[in-house]
Amino acid sequence: MRMRSIKNLGLAAGMASLLAVGAPAIAAEPPPVSVGLIAPMSGIYARPGQVMRMGAEMAVKDINDQGGIKALGGAKLKLVVVDSGDSTEKAKSAAQRMVADFPDLVAGTGAYLSSFTLAVTEVTERAKLPMLTLSYSDQITARGFKYIFQTSATAGRQADLALPMILDLAEKASGKRPKTVAILTDNTAASLSSVKAMKDGLLEKNKLELVVDETFTPPLSDASSLIQRVRSRRPDLVFFLPTVISDAKLILEKMNETNVRVPVISFGIAIAEPDVLNTVSPKLINGVMSAVANWGAKGQEALIKRMKDEYNEPWMTQNAISTYGDMWIIKAALEKAGKADRESVAQAMRTLDEGKTPYFPGGELKFDEAGHRVGATLTVIQWQNGVPVTVFPEDVAIAEPIWPGQK
Repeated sequence: MRMRSIKNLGLAAGMASLLAVGAPAIAAEPPPVSVGLIAPMSGIYARPGQVMRMGAEMAVKDINDQGGIKALGGAKLKLVVVDSGDSTEKAKSAAQRMVADFPDLVAGTGAYLSSFTLAVTEVTERAKLPMLTLSYSDQITARGFKYIFQTSATAGRQADLALPMILDLAEKASGKRPKTVAILTDNTAASLSSVKAMKDGLLEKNKLELVVDETFTPPLSDASSLIQRVRSRRPDLVFFLPTVISDAKLILEKMNETNVRVPVISFGIAIAEPDVLNTVSPKLINGVMSAVANWGAKGQEALIKRMKDEYNEPWMTQNAISTYGDMWIIKAALEKAGKADRESVAQAMRTLDEGKTPYFPGGELKFDEAGHRVGATLTVIQWQNGVPVTVFPEDVAIAEPIWPGQK
């Protein structure tokens, strides 16, 4: 009986050996590649951060569904989300935790506000972690850092780009080029910074005469005197820079009440966030424009629809589309590097030359020595029928611009 058992064991072992030799080898799945998103997920800036997360999640899914990183054997991306909190101090601490807790991160994106990005990148630079950002501050890429890459035009560059774009749009839409402008701005730092750039030579450079110059302290209690000045001077354009939505509502209401039909141009996305409609009616804000660093545009209709279907977001802001695009930049760098380590990915980003990018306005998927995306420009959006849509440049416009006084 014992001999039979030994023979059976030997037979089984032999068969197993034959099966092992004859069976094709099954390749092990490559380990995932960790990429980071550091942005506010709590506090007063949570909503923009959450929208950035939506964009990142969509991109990671698309990249993985399309075969992952082919240069790494089809390795999948793994998204690591870190809450920066709602202050500079919290953002810096979050960055320190991120590089300590996730040493396998090969690249990241973030951190929404420029002040947060400046703090975060002090940490990520020391860790040699390549970071992409949509933040605008000129300081971000003026510190000689080697691991920061700015996809948006810088704040200084945006001011220089915005005026000629708006004037070109005005001429296209109305048939004449504006010559006079009004500025209505609150006295917050961001607003005054944009106004300073205009007054320090941009208006003169673009042959614009400033006929109304009004600065107010938010929140406004009465906009009558401001709008009376606009009505009496009849400028061709109004540059409108509020940071409090109630002020925007008050001024737009007063313009409507007094029949002041002047094109209104803002800067940045504050006037185009979905929660604006909680305060300002679609009819009142219809036609208002804003120059922004990025926005859902032509060619991205499927992504915009997915934002609605999967996340119940009414449109795709710059926070979502830029973060979506950042994940594709990281993929391109990984494909070029052929390695999942920080230094290789950073070097690949520095030498990327992928031609025109579909996820950012203007220019190429290429960075200069300072980390600026080459040729980065702006998008002009306009409220139309309750939705802020891209109207300029023409090659990415979803809708034709409308102009006050036109049918």
